[in-house]
Amino acid sequence: MVGLAATGSLLGACTPGSKKAKMIVPTPDSRKMYWGDLHNHCNITYGHGDMRDAFEAAKEQLDFVSVTPHAMWPDINLLNKEPRLKWVIGYHTDAFGRLRRGGYEKYSAMTKEYNKEGEFLTFIGYEAHSMIYGDHVALHKDLDAPLVNCSSIENWKEKFKGQDVFVTPHHMGYQEGYRGYNWKYFTEGDQTPFVEMYSRHGLAEGDMGDYPYLHDMGPRQWEGTIQYGLLQGHKFGIMGSTDQHSGYPGSYGDGRVGVLADSLTRDEIWNGLKSRNVCCATGDKIVVDFRIGDAVMGDVIKADKRKIYVNVQGQSCIDYVDIVKNGQIIARLNGPLIPQMPTGDMVRCKIKMEYGWNREENYVSWNGKVSVSKGRILSVTPCFRGAAFTSPQEGETEFHTHVNRIRSVSDTSTELELYTSKNPNTTTPATQAVILDVEMPLDGVITSDFNGKAFSHSLAELLEGSRTHFMRGWLSEAVLFNRAMPESCFTVEHYMEDSQKEKDTDWYYVRVRQRDGQWLWTSPIWVE
Repeated sequence: MVGLAATGSLLGACTPGSKKAKMIVPTPDSRKMYWGDLHNHCNITYGHGDMRDAFEAAKEQLDFVSVTPHAMWPDINLLNKEPRLKWVIGYHTDAFGRLRRGGYEKYSAMTKEYNKEGEFLTFIGYEAHSMIYGDHVALHKDLDAPLVNCSSIENWKEKFKGQDVFVTPHHMGYQEGYRGYNWKYFTEGDQTPFVEMYSRHGLAEGDMGDYPYLHDMGPRQWEGTIQYGLLQGHKFGIMGSTDQHSGYPGSYGDGRVGVLADSLTRDEIWNGLKSRNVCCATGDKIVVDFRIGDAVMGDVIKADKRKIYVNVQGQSCIDYVDIVKNGQIIARLNGPLIPQMPTGDMVRCKIKMEYGWNREENYVSWNGKVSVSKGRILSVTPCFRGAAFTSPQEGETEFHTHVNRIRSVSDTSTELELYTSKNPNTTTPATQAVILDVEMPLDGVITSDFNGKAFSHSLAELLEGSRTHFMRGWLSEAVLFNRAMPESCFTVEHYMEDSQKEKDTDWYYVRVRQRDGQWLWTSPIWVE
């Protein structure tokens, strides 16, 4: 591991190798991070893409999923005050009606069909909108769960008391009274152990920073955000979901939840969610071991001296890692501007192979493989995206989901089936990618062989910088060999101590930003 440069640290903080203090590594945690999407949509109500394709897409890059129908809007009649919003009432009530006319039974049956204990877990979940309380998803542990109606979100919570059901608010930062969240309705405990901070709607960590709200539901504001809720003294975990509307759960870059659990079983994943042992990722499966003593994210402990340990395993070059206390950054670990060239006979690197950039509206299919001439592939991580829209598309009666797949993985190659469309604008990607974690010599060669065109580069070349190729000349689809990332730029280990008590209960969380714009946030640890 490599400790990156620390800035803005508290007195007494230290980086690995510092003369001030010895690295104190906490007791190893045997739990593993499992990844899921608990809030996304397909055409079962309003949305796009077949439900079976949604489950198939989820299986390719997630450990668990809830494909969530839109189910109800108990205070939708408030829109009657605005004649121009009459279409909104009809659009939604028609969709809710379809769910009740056989749609829910079909949904429940398919959710059960895809549930495979220890391999891939599925959960029943459905969404209720509310102008007053904000939008929420009800997630059930029981696969035989009925569709429960409500007269308000508070009425929903009352009906679910004593049951294994989570009621989770999302897109927190919209304006109160317009489907934004009001923290006065938050009830701490087993029913709402976590909230959804990030999705396609944007980021609600605060009212500044990356991923602003751009949907026509309006901009984000401070009072609904996560930092506002934490400053009010509430305790909750932080998670992400895609809120994808084109039948692609886990769509890369749109939001995911990571859960610490001993195994991929319904009980273990549910207990991890219930205990707030969760994190929020935009897309990359960044793994963070964040401890205060032996406490992990989501825990509440009593301590005077806080021994803070952070270990980060990224998927690309780390930009920075922040340790946040009570809403302020108390330490920042900065990554390299340009990764350093590694030395040795065999080096470990991560290489993102990316495909797309086609100009035409029609999808381009990619069939082929990526291979290495020397060394071995340790793992292949999918970065598969769904279609980049959330609203009905003009003139389109039905949208077909194109499911990307990793067909095989060996020590020396991986076979892929990918589908790419044009990037809808110059800021929204529609590319597909995989990340190869490799161990190989500098003269080893990585080859991309798709659709009859092969391109190759040595690891030494890719450590110097990225390489690109058009498949059919300029303005055609293209291949990007991203810069190879040596282990020194995607791993961080850091230890510091904090004995400065500020409140009756202080809260700490870690956030990680990679140079490619992918983020992860841990749930807080509260210290009383």
